[in-house]
Amino acid sequence: MAVTKGTTISLDAMGGDHAPDVVLQGVQIARSRVPDVRFLVYGDKARVEPLLARLPDVAEACTFFHTEHAVQGNDKPSQVLRQGRDTSMWLAVDAVARGEAGGVISAGNTGALMAVSKFVLRMLPGIDRPAIAAFYPTERGESVMLDLGANIECSAGNLVQFAIMGEVFARIMLGVEEPSVGLLNVGSEDLKGPEAVRGAAAILRNGDLPLRFHGFVEGNDITAGTVDVVVSDGFAGNIALKSAEGTAKLYTRFLRDAFSSSWLARLGYLLAKPALVKVKMRTDPRRYNGAMLVGLNGVTVKSHGGTDAVGFANAICVAADLISQGFNDKIKSELERVKSIDDDSAI
Repeated sequence: MAVTKGTTISLDAMGGDHAPDVVLQGVQIARSRVPDVRFLVYGDKARVEPLLARLPDVAEACTFFHTEHAVQGNDKPSQVLRQGRDTSMWLAVDAVARGEAGGVISAGNTGALMAVSKFVLRMLPGIDRPAIAAFYPTERGESVMLDLGANIECSAGNLVQFAIMGEVFARIMLGVEEPSVGLLNVGSEDLKGPEAVRGAAAILRNGDLPLRFHGFVEGNDITAGTVDVVVSDGFAGNIALKSAEGTAKLYTRFLRDAFSSSWLARLGYLLAKPALVKVKMRTDPRRYNGAMLVGLNGVTVKSHGGTDAVGFANAICVAADLISQGFNDKIKSELERVKSIDDDSAI
């Protein structure tokens, strides 16, 4: 990862289940991969400063700002918008709006982060709603999926915008030159699925957009890696994500029970351990931590609230990569291309 010297990221140090420890320990881990990044850290000095004192190399890379208030996991987004301007989350997002940071990371309340980011940063021109985009492990490597929960109901136009943003995200983060894009549906036939999904497919198929549209994909196509970008409304996308996470935990439990069922099974575990370690590393959710709220006029990355320092470090690297690659500028450029195509078609 080539990160521009002088890149700055603001951190909500109080967001997440294990904050602020995981946040600062994540910075320590990430520094080996992004040594030139500096951090603006927002949080309660009574909890943050003792940690910085124990991590002098982290303190050297950080500028700390005290605030006693933090967004809680059960806070309603509307409540945060009315009363949360002095919280660590709001101040970290506001640093991006003021141009003091290139992006922000929080492991806190997802709904609040979405609401604050949308209010403070505003939307990119031509985008109606932000979407949550993240990586997904597949048989072929990795794919991008969006939306993962920001928008329960979407119009055909929203899904088309998600497709455009997801295609750019895949090009930058996965290095795929011409990513294939699919719409998540209940079948591959043209007549199946909700009206919005069928309408989006018609636009993507017939609208001369500058992306490679595969068509409809089903749930089993996600992990198969049938396409590089899976587009969905937030309702179906979040269910698919949580189902995959739950299935992974279930199989882990099954394997643990099976390998501890007898002395012969335990011997088999010792023989299979190197292979199992490879599988664990390949499916480790920490590798995929760091979902971007795409469509905003600024880089906002959401870390899983329950992640550890390794996972938070990965979210830092995602943010640093998006900033250094000029992700939002490329989204704007792509939207201008689409607009020019639409204008030419109208003529």
